[in-house]
Amino acid sequence: MTKLHPEINLKTNIMKNLLKLFTIFFSAALLFSACEGPMGPAGADGTDGADGANGQDANETCKTCHNSTVVQAKAIEYEHSLHFTGEAFEEGTRNNCAPCHSHQGFLDVIKNNTPATIVVNPTDPTKYINNYVASASAIALPGAISCFTCHSSLHKEYESTEFMPLATTASVSMTMWGGSKSINFAQTTSNLCAKCHQPRPITASSGALIDYSKLVSEPATTYSLSSISYRTGIHYGAHAAMAAGVGGIEFGTGYTNSAHVAGASCTDCHMATPSGLAGGHSFNAAGNFAGCNTTGCHTSMSSSNATYTAATADITDKLDELAAEINAIGAGHDILQKDPEDGLYHGYFDIYDQGSNPTGYWKNPANGTPAFPALTNAQFGAVLNYQLVFRDASKGVHNYPYIKKLLENTLSAI
Repeated sequence: MTKLHPEINLKTNIMKNLLKLFTIFFSAALLFSACEGPMGPAGADGTDGADGANGQDANETCKTCHNSTVVQAKAIEYEHSLHFTGEAFEEGTRNNCAPCHSHQGFLDVIKNNTPATIVVNPTDPTKYINNYVASASAIALPGAISCFTCHSSLHKEYESTEFMPLATTASVSMTMWGGSKSINFAQTTSNLCAKCHQPRPITASSGALIDYSKLVSEPATTYSLSSISYRTGIHYGAHAAMAAGVGGIEFGTGYTNSAHVAGASCTDCHMATPSGLAGGHSFNAAGNFAGCNTTGCHTSMSSSNATYTAATADITDKLDELAAEINAIGAGHDILQKDPEDGLYHGYFDIYDQGSNPTGYWKNPANGTPAFPALTNAQFGAVLNYQLVFRDASKGVHNYPYIKKLLENTLSAI
């Protein structure tokens, strides 16, 4: 018998073993298949588990505010506001401007209760620091004034009540006065507006706050408490100071306040029922008397009402008279700069500044660098009061008795 080659013999054995295994598995499959019985009826369903808590329907909640009569209407009004269209955001990267010129800066000084004090610099006793500045983190990425600036509780619980509370209604420590005077309206919602709409301080070259009392107590002394340049003054935030009757350079006596101070709020008039481009979240009160003609206030106030026209004409005349008295100090050339667009004196000094006022008369190299005239303390105080009243822009409406007396006493002092 011929022997198979060992390798062929091995392959043959492997094939035989695989055939045996296949036969075993196939037989087992038939066995188990044959043993399977018919499917029985389905068992009863188990008891339902407890329902989970209902989720909040975001779409329905959002529509409470985000509709044509609430947020959308306010957004349209806000587009006509100077907060939106003006220069409010342009200076937001400067830490001393950011508290009023950026969203983050404003909320930063509120959160930190930043004091309006001016103190000695701990690293240099000859210099002073104005504490009323925004933190570095707040100016790293400044944002424009928005809904969330004043309504700081928005979108926390997604309820319509989140328009309140406002970001702040606390008494406002005045930065112009280094915190020694405050604005605190009886209608405290106005304090939110006053937080920014307040005048800025006048400081010496060292950064120290000037002693305003000397403008009144030493009226004839030559003014030397600070340098005087084109921009020297209280900036544009005069509204709250005049409306509250606080912060003017008060020559003489006899100061009283309008009933507006205790009985009205900024929102009563500046956020009255919208009419044209005024009212609502435009914050513009020009030509809109809806806020005046309400229960407990006026009944027939309008642009032609005799009380209104007499008060605004009186303040306009006194303000013009004060500007004339100040300009007369120049003996032939105005002390104050006349605005080329409206022909009015906004309170800027007509002093040469290469960047901001290159056509200024005083100290201008093109004019032979004429020296700016010396002012007395009273005259400098008069300029500050002119700025306060002109930049308040209400022509006396905010607080007629106080503004009237401030101008009358200032005219008598100079």
